[in-house]
Amino acid sequence: MITWLKRFFLTLLLSVFCFLGYYHEETIYGIRQGLGQIDIITNAQPIEVFLKDTSFTDQQKEKIRLIQEIRQFTVDSLGLNPSESYTKLYDQKGKPILWTITACKPFELKAKKWSFPIFGAFSYKGFFDENLATQAKEQLTNEGWDAEVGRVSAWSTLGILNDPILSGMLERSEGSLTQLIIHELTHGTLYVKSSVSYNENLADFVGDEGAKKFLVHKFGQHSLEYVKYMARKKDRKTFSEYILQGTKELDMLYNSFTDEMSVEEKNRLKDQKIKEITEGIQDLSFANSGYCRYFEDFTPNNTFFMSYKRYRGQQNDFKEEFENDFNSDFHAYMDYLKETYKPLF
Repeated sequence: MITWLKRFFLTLLLSVFCFLGYYHEETIYGIRQGLGQIDIITNAQPIEVFLKDTSFTDQQKEKIRLIQEIRQFTVDSLGLNPSESYTKLYDQKGKPILWTITACKPFELKAKKWSFPIFGAFSYKGFFDENLATQAKEQLTNEGWDAEVGRVSAWSTLGILNDPILSGMLERSEGSLTQLIIHELTHGTLYVKSSVSYNENLADFVGDEGAKKFLVHKFGQHSLEYVKYMARKKDRKTFSEYILQGTKELDMLYNSFTDEMSVEEKNRLKDQKIKEITEGIQDLSFANSGYCRYFEDFTPNNTFFMSYKRYRGQQNDFKEEFENDFNSDFHAYMDYLKETYKPLF
């Protein structure tokens, strides 16, 4: 009996060492992310603390209460799973707390993917330390990738933990906040392994359509909150469709490249096409003129265009399925999705 137990534990120990050896980099990354997430979770406090806090404005407190209504609405009217997410708040004290890196091949709209045991593959990587994110970007750039670092205002632990409200969320408008909360709660209800594009497109679709439904329910169809959201949604749709069309043009350009072409020639044509796309934004009509100045401070690379494919490329497909196959019934649609796709956990 003792010999059998020894063999079992030796085999288990050897398996653990082999796992850590094979997934050394992923293990270190996972530990760092876990510690960062635990720090936020453990330092988040119940929303009642902030509702009594005199340093929080009445407007911020109204947004906290609004989030509680949104949470309940997602269960009652959208068919999302109930959870305790957003019942606590983490005070960022005006500082960003998470950054992501994305990377893409220089002459192909193909995103780099990072694979993790259990969770699957992701086309982005998060960091709670900006310096680590910057170092990772520099390494990827040196390896020949188009890479970018971006700040993250919200994320989901996919139902594993109860995600807190981040104080930065309270600076958003009612419509933007509603869309964000529903987007993240959708991830907590359904997340298909190794299907980032599907997951983000679905969450964006449910977030958009759910926000419209909630704003009418809460404020009315002629309310300022709803009208402002719909104007923003129209601008976002115009901008997204334009960028997605530009993405197709870039893809066609890259597919025309031959092995005989020099890297310098490829870069010249790539830069020319991206310049054409960014300057063409001036010919579009927006309610918010800020969109026309979108590219004043930076020149996008392939990661920017890939992000629009990831988040917005399948919106019309979801809308058609939702309206035609489920008669715009959220409960029926979510029941179908939950039955079709096994949950990650």
